[in-house]
Amino acid sequence: MESQYSSFCKILIIGWLVIGYSCKGPEESSPAGTTGSKAKPNIVYIFADQMRAQATGFSGNPDVHTPELDGLASKSVVFTNAVSTCPVCTPYRASLLTGQYPLTHGLFMNDLKLPDNGNSIGQVLKRSGYDTGWIGKWHLNGGGRSSYIPEGSRQGFEYWKVLECTHDYNKSYYYEGNDTTKKLWPGYDAYAQTNDAVRYIRMKKHSPKPFALFISYGIPHDPYNTAPGDLQKLFRGEDFTLRGNVPPQMQGLCREELVGYYSHIAALDSCVGEIYKALEETGLAENTIFVFTSDHGDMLESHWFGPGRSPRKQVPYDESILVPFILRYPALLKDKAKIIQTPIGTPDIMPTLLGLCGIGIPPTVEGEGLSGLIIKGGKLGREGVLIANYHPFADFRTERGGRPYRGIRTERYTFVRDLNGPWMLFDNLNDPFQLENLVNKHSAKDIQSGLDAELKKILTGLNDPFDRPEVLRAKWGYKINDNESIPYY
Repeated sequence: MESQYSSFCKILIIGWLVIGYSCKGPEESSPAGTTGSKAKPNIVYIFADQMRAQATGFSGNPDVHTPELDGLASKSVVFTNAVSTCPVCTPYRASLLTGQYPLTHGLFMNDLKLPDNGNSIGQVLKRSGYDTGWIGKWHLNGGGRSSYIPEGSRQGFEYWKVLECTHDYNKSYYYEGNDTTKKLWPGYDAYAQTNDAVRYIRMKKHSPKPFALFISYGIPHDPYNTAPGDLQKLFRGEDFTLRGNVPPQMQGLCREELVGYYSHIAALDSCVGEIYKALEETGLAENTIFVFTSDHGDMLESHWFGPGRSPRKQVPYDESILVPFILRYPALLKDKAKIIQTPIGTPDIMPTLLGLCGIGIPPTVEGEGLSGLIIKGGKLGREGVLIANYHPFADFRTERGGRPYRGIRTERYTFVRDLNGPWMLFDNLNDPFQLENLVNKHSAKDIQSGLDAELKKILTGLNDPFDRPEVLRAKWGYKINDNESIPYY
């Protein structure tokens, strides 16, 4: 099925206007001022948990039900190579908020606490006159997944209906503002969180201040069978066309998992539609930067590692690292669909959003702003973006084949090194399921050499010595359990 993904993108590129790529880099701050509008744009940033790029209709998947996302994609900027730099929850969130790489902010595993350096995206927006809000999952405070998160640990977000982390979607709690009483979202939490986001947007209809609302859903992260029953009835596992890299012995489990996974995504799709409808009905959509994406993907038994099921994430395959990324901003970009194949990494998101808002980017940011690329076209001065695992844990722990790695994902290629040397090289254009590893093959000698040089340049620029996990643990003072994870409760 999803081998149609690359061919679908080719059709879109032919049918739509393909933009070029240009960018001022990290200090850019002019795009919002070029529109002639005095009002800074609102931001609504929605992200799922563990939704891979291949799980949408607009990516060419015929089995999913995503009419709202497909409709948005037809009028938006779509990054076809949006990369989760360190594909697991906490590292993504820390890089999203800081624009930094994990070895700078220090959160290269789950269940760690993000230090406050005063320059998170919430704090920058707040200083720039924005009202800020966060609804849903946080996973940046450590110290317990059900613990209250004090105001000083909220990174500049004021409106606050949040829990550190839960995947019990039908019995999901949260804390509101400075109330230390744990509250319960009614019913399926994604629906309740969506209703709250809609109320927030309607409340902002006549506000003179711009707002930035981040909505962090827990779905479609497993458990998959907890999706609404009416949606699960829409899907039959035997009807699915599986990815070509799911081995025969895992296909039964994969079909079973996909029923729930696609059901969660169908719910998510309706939630996104409700939120965008609220923006349109309040007249706020025109001057709102609206983003839909995910923190990382889900392997769903692709490239089975055995024994047991595959790791869900952390690995450098496309099912894990590629996420959907839709950006709509009608006031500046109109309703023209644009496909951008240039990779965007997690640390690039913060400077890109600030650039579109015309807000200066703090010197602490390491990512590259892509607002100029989005608006004017051109080319970036880089070949690709970093992909990395610094400390394998949980279902990718050492005993299950987990290994630290550094790699580069370009428009066409994936190249990855582990501590022993080159590990993976894939031509994703000709091998979309990443089945033929070209590492050290004579036919790919020049390609590997060029990508290796580019990767080394990235690591040098980040002062990344590619240390062993135990060295990083000692440096940061982290203690792990038998699962090679940071203990949580």
